[in-house]
Amino acid sequence: MATNHLLEIKQFGQSIWMDNLTRDLVKSGELKDMVTNQGICGITSNPAIFEKAIAGNVIYDADIEAGVRQGLPTYKIYESLVFDDIRNACDILRPVYDSSDGLDGYVSIEVPPTIAHDTEATIKEARRYYQEIGRDNVMIKIPGTSAGLPAVEQVISEGINVNVTLLFSVDSYVESAWAYIRGLEKRAAEGKDISKISSVASFFLSRIDSNIDGKIDAKLKGIDDANLAAKLTAVKGKVAIANAKIAYQEYKKITQSDRWKALSAKGANVQRLLWASTSTKDPSYSDVMYVDELVGPDTVNTLPPSTIEACADHCDVDNRVETGVEEAYQLIESLKDPDINIDIDKVMDELLVDGIDKFVKPFESLMQSLEEKVNKLSPV
Repeated sequence: MATNHLLEIKQFGQSIWMDNLTRDLVKSGELKDMVTNQGICGITSNPAIFEKAIAGNVIYDADIEAGVRQGLPTYKIYESLVFDDIRNACDILRPVYDSSDGLDGYVSIEVPPTIAHDTEATIKEARRYYQEIGRDNVMIKIPGTSAGLPAVEQVISEGINVNVTLLFSVDSYVESAWAYIRGLEKRAAEGKDISKISSVASFFLSRIDSNIDGKIDAKLKGIDDANLAAKLTAVKGKVAIANAKIAYQEYKKITQSDRWKALSAKGANVQRLLWASTSTKDPSYSDVMYVDELVGPDTVNTLPPSTIEACADHCDVDNRVETGVEEAYQLIESLKDPDINIDIDKVMDELLVDGIDKFVKPFESLMQSLEEKVNKLSPV
């Protein structure tokens, strides 16, 4: 029997979660098989994933029709479908949650992306989602925006598990880590248990390389200087992994801080870095490069089904998250070279705006397609 390399990754302290959730996966037993036999120990979802899962899929029609009969508005019908899928996935992953003492076994669901810049609305929806789904192993996704981070702090203080999403820059990751810490400190100051709260910081990868590679390709057009071309080409496909390795160094600094050690002594769980956006967009790159290069302790990698399949087949597993760290710092610094001249902070800002848009558009599209289906199924 061929080796499933996904199972090797766990030995290095990294958990593999799947970036996909559909009712078909749940109902067919495929998800349970992946959890039981293939080393999958968590699920992440987002509005784009649910749009693909629900739009045009007849498996949801009976429940949509039931919602129409109850006179529910379209948004509530959407929630009923999604919450049901999340609950069922949580139940399948509950044995993982129990056996790992709450380290793994989580299913993530995002608050509506349309409220990414509204702190109070995010807090309100995170509370409601957590209560209505009613599973200890649900994790509420909140974007790491300037409005999202105060919401992270507040809901962590209330005992709600949080997946801080859409993190691109190292600074934004560090801010999310301190938001988590402040939330725990607030809860601990109230004399409440902090040992049952979990959080991950979703640090995005492939979108960074896609953005920067596009800028490099534009600069390469019309260049005759071989040395300059080589200097530019050397950056391609390297920035996301370098950025992630630097973020991991920041994670280590944070967990060595006195503030963290005080919380750890009270039973707090570390906020693990989660590598997201891990499917390779450029076919000339290895389809598992965002897995192979970032295996290491206290991390999570969330993979779409195609990358899960590829990694099970041919990942080259080793602890590499702390290899080439000096080179990572040098690579990021090299972007300031006048010959390269890429403003990484500007790139990260662009990616955050674009990232929210990539969730808002499918969310609105799904609402529209559901509305059309509701109208068709509604009695005249």
